[in-house]
Amino acid sequence: MVIVQRIVVRWTKHVRGAAEATRRREIPSTFELPPMPDAPLVVHDLLAEERTGYTPTAVIGDHTLPAQLKGLRFKLSGAAVEVVRTPVWAAYPTNRFPGLVFLLQPGEHARYQANFRFSGYSTAWYYEQWTVNIAHEPWRSDVFLTEEIDHDKDERVSLYGGPR
Repeated sequence: MVIVQRIVVRWTKHVRGAAEATRRREIPSTFELPPMPDAPLVVHDLLAEERTGYTPTAVIGDHTLPAQLKGLRFKLSGAAVEVVRTPVWAAYPTNRFPGLVFLLQPGEHARYQANFRFSGYSTAWYYEQWTVNIAHEPWRSDVFLTEEIDHDKDERVSLYGGPR
């Protein structure tokens, strides 16, 4: 079983200041898992938005492999699971090309972090920061709360033009 917990923090350009950034940093990078279906890939998708005061809302999904999940693709490679970055359209930075991010063996855990600025002719500017926790093991409610991270990839950049 592959378990994905994707925490998305979303805000608009109107709350780019230090006070709001402090509020966003207080959002945990892991959460306890609710009961999940028995499937090859299960996703605990959490969204913490500015408009809701950053109170997370959650959705549970189950998928077969291979699966494409908003910027990442998961597929089996023998007993391991390949996690591959896929394009995120209408987002800055634009230089995140598709490629292998992790190869998770059974029992391993990974964390992928990225942030984006979304804009376009039909889109009001907004920002997202993703923390994606991944486990290649059976479900436990505390799987992301107690385990060491075997693979860690941080692709966060400055979205406002200066150094991060």
